[in-house]
Amino acid sequence: MNNIEYLEKLERVIQEKYGSSVTTHPKSLWDEEKEKEYIKQQKEIYQKNLNRASTKEQLEENGVSITKKLFIFDKKKECEVCEKYSFDKCDDLYLNKYGICKNCYIKYIEDREERWNSGWRPNK
Repeated sequence: MNNIEYLEKLERVIQEKYGSSVTTHPKSLWDEEKEKEYIKQQKEIYQKNLNRASTKEQLEENGVSITKKLFIFDKKKECEVCEKYSFDKCDDLYLNKYGICKNCYIKYIEDREERWNSGWRPNK
């Protein structure tokens, strides 16, 4: 059996199992009307993106207009409990979620998240 016969047999088996739409070339289902609709949708998407880009919030900085997204605002780096300022990347997760460093998380929150989320805080 050569390759062409094998492929034809394989195609027939696939058609029997999954239907003829599986082996149909997608281009055969595309017509002029679908092409026009697709182009229309692409133009609408382009126009929306263009409008969105022109209405972005702008900040004036030293006579230069810059979009607000380009400014990086400092994240919280100080623990609420021990007031330690942290440069440690491990602490970033806990500072962003709970406002405290990793050591304070282990000491006060670990296995007691419900208490922390309900508003309890340790005495300073």
